[in-house]
Amino acid sequence: MKSRFNVWYVIPLLAFGGLATFMGLGLSHDPHEVPSPFIGKPAPDFRLPKLEGDGTFGPADYRGKVWLLNVWASWCVSCREEHPVLLKYSRLNQVPLVGLDYKDQADDGRKWVDQYGNPYTLTVMDVDGRVGIDYGVYGVPETYVIDKNGTIRYKQIGPITEEVLQKTLMPMIAELQK
Repeated sequence: MKSRFNVWYVIPLLAFGGLATFMGLGLSHDPHEVPSPFIGKPAPDFRLPKLEGDGTFGPADYRGKVWLLNVWASWCVSCREEHPVLLKYSRLNQVPLVGLDYKDQADDGRKWVDQYGNPYTLTVMDVDGRVGIDYGVYGVPETYVIDKNGTIRYKQIGPITEEVLQKTLMPMIAELQK
């Protein structure tokens, strides 16, 4: 009996092997280190109403200052995880910490900061999520370091941990303030 090699059996095996390799490589990367096309570019401009008090805020208001923009929401479980770190950091008064309440209702945002504490210098409301889109927000929480010239220098995807704060954010902020 003659054995015949059929190439049609090999093609699916090769395709599966290639796909498995590609996925395996993807799993080896840290999801918090997604490259952002906004690093080194001017922070998108906006003008939004403040969550508490009257008036509005936009990035131009902090021109000449290093500041952090933290995107959060009352419905965000991970935001609760990072919140104690933000509260601790805010007591240092190193740079303004601006909250961007993303796709949230004002009453829900106010209740959240009343319940968990308010680490923010000020918070603005991005009710429809347009500013988040302009900043390339994948999901909340996300935090941006913005330099004195209004340029985005760093993007943290996911909660800020004590380690990220100590090893990444604080040294970067100190360098940018020089």
